[in-house]
Amino acid sequence: MAFTEFRTLDEKSLVEYIKATPGLSDKIGNNFDDLKIKEVGDGNLNFVYIVVSPAGSFVVKQAIPYVRCIGESWPLTKERAYFEALALREHGRLSPENVPEVYHFDRTMSLVGMRYLEPPHIILRKGLIAGIEYPLLAEHISDYMAKTLYHTSLLYRTTTEHKHDVAEFCGNVELCRLTEQVVFSDPYKVSDFNRCTSPYLDHDAEAVREDDILKLEVAELKSKFCERAQALVHGDLHTGSVMVTRESTQVIDPEFAFYGPMGFDIGAFIGNLILAFYAQDGHADQGNDRKTYKEWILRTIKETWSLFYKKFTALWDEHKDGSGEAYLPGIYNKPELHQLVQRKFMQDLFHDTLGFGAAKMIRRIVGVAHVEDFESITDASKRAQCERPALNLAKMLLKERRNFQSIDEVVSAIQQLQ
Repeated sequence: MAFTEFRTLDEKSLVEYIKATPGLSDKIGNNFDDLKIKEVGDGNLNFVYIVVSPAGSFVVKQAIPYVRCIGESWPLTKERAYFEALALREHGRLSPENVPEVYHFDRTMSLVGMRYLEPPHIILRKGLIAGIEYPLLAEHISDYMAKTLYHTSLLYRTTTEHKHDVAEFCGNVELCRLTEQVVFSDPYKVSDFNRCTSPYLDHDAEAVREDDILKLEVAELKSKFCERAQALVHGDLHTGSVMVTRESTQVIDPEFAFYGPMGFDIGAFIGNLILAFYAQDGHADQGNDRKTYKEWILRTIKETWSLFYKKFTALWDEHKDGSGEAYLPGIYNKPELHQLVQRKFMQDLFHDTLGFGAAKMIRRIVGVAHVEDFESITDASKRAQCERPALNLAKMLLKERRNFQSIDEVVSAIQQLQ
């Protein structure tokens, strides 16, 4: 069976594809007698197959030409698989401990074959819903973000290198436009794709659409998202894009990757942790009020930013006399000037992080594609009681982000608004 043009694979045709692809068949020792294939794509866009044999395993992810959770009425380029493979390889080179290895990529079939993250790895979001603590999560995710964001920025690279890769990833325009629509546009107007926990949050959703100051602030964030090619960002770094055990943290699904503002990645992760915090009361029961777990989430939020700050600035200090062209050593050659530049950069990044994180939170409550943290709360009234303070916090953070000077102040605001 030839695979010279695109077609959507099913479990049967995937077997034939693997047989025709040495880079995959070798991973299972060319043994097809006890091959097990399971489709597990529970996301919004793609088909994902786990392939397991006694000799080995891998995952196959195939992009299809539309948004899977909506249907063929919402077309979407298959080329996103190409950019996902590029980002996996680049981020894997920079942070190999936290990114699964790519075994195979087929641009015609829009298909990536990569390492299978075997059990007990689970999606972080599911672990947060279950109330599982991950003691190394902040350490690992801060390491991943510091390494990938620093080394793909002009703090480390020449403008020639940077512009070459920016141009390459500009091709991922459709996925960027999707983000522009669902994060920065749809929640602030009437849209067929929007939904909320109705009727309980109908007024809250309307208030978002009528908030002029909120619209001014989100316009500024959209401008940064579209115009600032700061680093190679994952582009969708929520808690559903991370797989974890107590000892391992693996970042997956960078199909939205592009050169954009660093704060978009950091904010997406922290914003989703905040959503998980507010969802906990909906998962509490007589045996576990989740109060201790909520405290762990708040510590993880604080540690994620604090460790990122420490690691990112350490990389900057280490390479400040290198080839990076953002701040040329011949100009920024005094220790006090270096510290001044660094403080200003990190303060701006912190405020970007809060703004983008807040925008991601808002869209998950009154826009399209909500989060399982809330959706798994079956009592709609209780779900709305969890969502409302999260939405109110997000609106406040987005509008007042420049007033926050530390992550401790953010955590205090979360605690106060419950």
